[in-house]
Amino acid sequence: MDIVNLNQTAPFTTKDGSEIRELLAHRNSCIQNQSLAEARLPVGASTTAHYHPKTEEIYYITHGQGRMQIGEELREVNVGDAIAIPPGLVHQITNTGTEPLRLLCCCAPAYEHEDTVLVDL
Repeated sequence: MDIVNLNQTAPFTTKDGSEIRELLAHRNSCIQNQSLAEARLPVGASTTAHYHPKTEEIYYITHGQGRMQIGEELREVNVGDAIAIPPGLVHQITNTGTEPLRLLCCCAPAYEHEDTVLVDL
């Protein structure tokens, strides 16, 4: 049985500039086809706009508020919002609140730096 506690997971910075704590993936568990991580963005910060050629993502906001851009669409997001990000679509999230923005990121297949392509908006 693989159980990973968020508070015992070391953070690292992804290619898009967000700080994440990978909870479950092939690197640390029996999970092979997806990954689950918590990402944190400081007040006023944004991820670098990017897309994933292979990976679909789900963001789930757990703390704070932000602005999500997928393609040309821009929406405000808050605690409890789940965001679907299909492969190949440029996306970026910005913390517009007064506290760190925290979100769960589910990736299938699992997150890999090599499947992240940075772009200029």
